[in-house]
Amino acid sequence: MKKIALSIISLSLIAFVGCKNETKKAEEVEEKVEEAVEEIKEETKTVSIQLEAKSESEVVGTVIFTESEGIVSMAANMTGLTPGTHAIHLHEKADCSSADAKSSGGHWNPTFADHGAWGAETGYHKGDIGNFEVGEDGIGKVEFTTNEWCIGCGDDKKDILGKAVVVHQGEDDLTSQPSGAAGARVSCAGIIE
Repeated sequence: MKKIALSIISLSLIAFVGCKNETKKAEEVEEKVEEAVEEIKEETKTVSIQLEAKSESEVVGTVIFTESEGIVSMAANMTGLTPGTHAIHLHEKADCSSADAKSSGGHWNPTFADHGAWGAETGYHKGDIGNFEVGEDGIGKVEFTTNEWCIGCGDDKKDILGKAVVVHQGEDDLTSQPSGAAGARVSCAGIIE
């Protein structure tokens, strides 16, 4: 009888130690997963900003910038626009305090290039995002991706923090200097964390 009881106790101890080791391994795996998730979060930067109506318009919206592995993506969603073609740019200063958004300065142009279509061989500003179409519903959407921007990297020629997103009343002709003759600034938001 003692042998049976001793065997049961031994088996129980082995099972207990085995479970304890499995629990410890599971905790170690969980810690490694949490560390990996934190690392990914640190590598991905996101800034979300709210567009304010300017120049007596009703244009509002949200712009989200995300940077991952050296690529910045911009997703803008706007309402209150008039149907047709509108321009969207990055401007020099994250200052949208004036009623006409002119407090945001001119296009962001740290390389002192001519204004033009993004990627044009003849030149373009780092803020020359381009045009987008708006239907009868007044909704506008823009998606843009580039490796020529960064979020908070400190490089004067790439860093978009401290700049502004400006939506214009009209179309950028992509040739007029220095800003493409896109008309009034109907919405603005500073790119700040």
